Amino acid sequence: MPPISVHYPAHHSERIAPERIGLAWALMGFACLSMGDAVIKSINGAWAPTAIAATRYVLGAAGLGVLLALREGRAGFAMPSPALQLLRGFGVSIATVGFFAAVTFMPLAEATSITFTSPMITALLSALFLGEPARRETVLASIVAFAGTLIVLRPNLAELGLAALLPLMSAVGMSLLMIGNRATAGKASPLASQFFVASIAAPLLVAATVIGGFSGIPRLALGMPDWTIITRCALVACSASFAHWAIFKGTAKSGAAAVAPMTYVQLLVATVLGVIFFGDWPDGPTLLGSALIVAAGLWLWRAGSRR
Repeated sequence: MPPISVHYPAHHSERIAPERIGLAWALMGFACLSMGDAVIKSINGAWAPTAIAATRYVLGAAGLGVLLALREGRAGFAMPSPALQLLRGFGVSIATVGFFAAVTFMPLAEATSITFTSPMITALLSALFLGEPARRETVLASIVAFAGTLIVLRPNLAELGLAALLPLMSAVGMSLLMIGNRATAGKASPLASQFFVASIAAPLLVAATVIGGFSGIPRLALGMPDWTIITRCALVACSASFAHWAIFKGTAKSGAAAVAPMTYVQLLVATVLGVIFFGDWPDGPTLLGSALIVAAGLWLWRAGSRR
């Protein structure tokens, strides 16, 4: 008679351990993104934002290209759906320049909070261009997020003019990236997907840097930067690549539904870093507007997860 094997249920702590580890990786990744944004803000007008963005992506593309060659060889550079990859690169270029320019004009937390309108913009653009149904939750969340954006922008729009809309430009760029990501999901490895974005964004940003340099706009003027600026751009390129890898690792362990709300840790970290390093204390209206934007995003995520 064969021995009877008994299978005991896994202990509760054993079941939740991988999810906790995944969430820890995701939190580390999102926090690292805000730390990189703080490094960019520390440059604060010392170099053109287009040049900073171009340097960040040229260095990032070079590093990712070396890793891709070592891990996947020549086959890893075969680009699927070039038109969609171009959309992704164009989107991240707009998002990067918009945000890097925004943090030179306004506090880090304010710029970060406005970029969190991206999920609502993505939902609206998906309905407009991809034919996805515009749900009632999407419309209501977009209205709430727009109201929060107006509250956050209230002093900056009068003082800065159109420059105050730079975070919205960044949010639109991120939405284009997200739409491209959705359309190309599963067509390449995560490492190759990151490389394709960086390799397309880099020449676009270099072109924007050259055009800006000849535009006569003082903030886009080119010059020989201090070595510390190049070092900081390299640091951001490394930290952002690590952050995206950590977020991917966290998503693989915990699932996208569990990780998605963790993105708002960026706003918390940005607020703390803004207070500590730049003395940017958020006022009551800014906190209220940020809370409305975050609430709208979380509600939209919850409605989507229920469906």
